[in-house]
Parts: sequence; C-alpha cells; structure tokens
Amino acid sequence: MRQEPVYSEAGGRNEQEAIDVASFLLSLLAKGIRNTELLRAMELVPRDVFAPRRFRDLARRDIALPLPCGQTMTAPGTVALMLLALGVEPGQRVLEIGTGTGYVTALLTHLGAEVTTVERFNTLAESAAQHLKIVEANKVKLEVGDGLAARVRDRFDRVLLNGTWPDIPSTLTSLLGPSGRLVGALPQEDGPRLVQIDRAPDGEHSRILGAPLRITRLATGIAATL
Repeated sequence: MRQEPVYSEAGGRNEQEAIDVASFLLSLLAKGIRNTELLRAMELVPRDVFAPRRFRDLARRDIALPLPCGQTMTAPGTVALMLLALGVEPGQRVLEIGTGTGYVTALLTHLGAEVTTVERFNTLAESAAQHLKIVEANKVKLEVGDGLAARVRDRFDRVLLNGTWPDIPSTLTSLLGPSGRLVGALPQEDGPRLVQIDRAPDGEHSRILGAPLRITRLATGIAATL
C-alpha cells in the first residue's frame, strides 16, 4: 500500500480549509471527474504550495493563475481532464513536457508514476524543485531543456504535454512504448481541444480529439535569460 504523504493531514484542517477542499472537489465532480484515485490525489496534493504566494488564497478554485516568465498555472479542472485521459497506472514511466510549478508533477507521482519532467525556464524549474521537495514528491527527474526536442533511446508508458501545439511531433510519439499513450491539446477553430494518441502493440497510432480545454501554447527551445 502506498504511504500517504506527511503533508496531507498535518495538523488537520480548520473549518474554512475543509470547506474550500470540499468545494474544490465538488467543482471537479461537476466536470465529470469520477476517478477515485485522481480525486484523492487532487485532494491531498496542496495546490497552494505550488501557487504563487500572492494567489495562494485562490489555489483551491478552478481557475488558472499567472506565473513568472509569462507562463500560466493551468486550472485544476483542465489538469484533471488531462490526467483522466492519460490513465496513469502505478509504476509507469511518464514524460511531462512543461513542468511549470511542479503541481501536475506531484499529482503524477501521487498516482504512482515515475516522472521525467522537462521545463524550458530555469527560474520555474528551480522553484518547482523546491515545491516538490516540500510535498515529498519522490521518483521525479527534473530537467531544464526543450521538451519538444528529440530524445535518444528513451521510452515512456505515458507522455503529457501541458499545453497546445499545432501538431504532435513524431519526436514525441516515437517515445511511446507498446500500449503507450500521449495526451496534450491541439488548437482548433473553436479553441484548444484535448488530444489522446495511443500506440497499439503493433506500433500503429490512433488519435482521439476530446473535450475543449483552457490551456496555453507550448514553446520550443530553452529560455535564454529566465
């Protein structure tokens, strides 16, 4: 049985915190999130630890939050929809493109994944490393680099793109092992939509376009100054 993190119940919750958590979970249920493991992870991983200090009072609301480097902390409802589609199982190797604050990384580890996460901004990567240490998120390899670049000899069970991209490059789909899955977002005329790409055991890929998402665009390369 996986041990619960020490921060989850430390000191208990006061009445307002309990109300905020209950409201937060109800907002996820309203979006159709019914997966018990995912809901439990989103209950126990404290988004306020990862949110910028001046927005921590908004951390349990289903809204995106501005980050340094012109980036955005994706709304929890969008994160939940993407993780539900990703279908992570304990012990699976996951590549995450766009670490941001490390919040999604922590959720993935709570779901039992071994995560390699790539962030193009050194400022965000350093901050995410501290956040992950606070919540005792283990089995994480954090890299500063271009997450969309080709990787040699790597294979993953799951790949998660925390943002939109005009088309999913073969440099990422080629990283999927047998029965692997990639989840991200594709821009459409009516806005970004979730995309799920599955690799069959014979190596063929299938694509499903899913729900609308409020999520920002990814960028290539490594940030030169931030």
